[in-house]
Amino acid sequence: MQRNTVLLVVFSLFPTLAIAETAGKAQTACPVSGKAINKKVFVDFQGQRVYFCCPRCPDAFRQDPERYFAQFDREGIVLENIQSHCPVSGEQLGEHGEPAVIRFKGRTVKFCCPACEKPFRAEPEKYLNAMPGEQSKGETKGRA
Repeated sequence: MQRNTVLLVVFSLFPTLAIAETAGKAQTACPVSGKAINKKVFVDFQGQRVYFCCPRCPDAFRQDPERYFAQFDREGIVLENIQSHCPVSGEQLGEHGEPAVIRFKGRTVKFCCPACEKPFRAEPEKYLNAMPGEQSKGETKGRA
């Protein structure tokens, strides 16, 4: 009981500690090979920057990106987000204060405001494909 009280006091005084703890792990391994990443080899896909170990691995990722996003989600890996605009409204992030952020199927998705989360959840593919970078096969690219 005493330990929980101490943690509550610490997290109430320093809320960023609680956020950092739940933020997840940075990507350090290639999702295809499991080897260490090379930050010069990456694919920007639906607002996320995915790093690889070598130039051969991005093609495997492109064949089945959902498989790898599910893997990131299971492992608690948070990819580098490259968004500058809300996928729903198209507004620049930060125009209305701190962006709203959710985790969705291995991705971090940022919105201009909390109200944009509802339309996103109703049609996620539409809005994922409005994010910067490559898109899912068969979908048209929206604004980026």
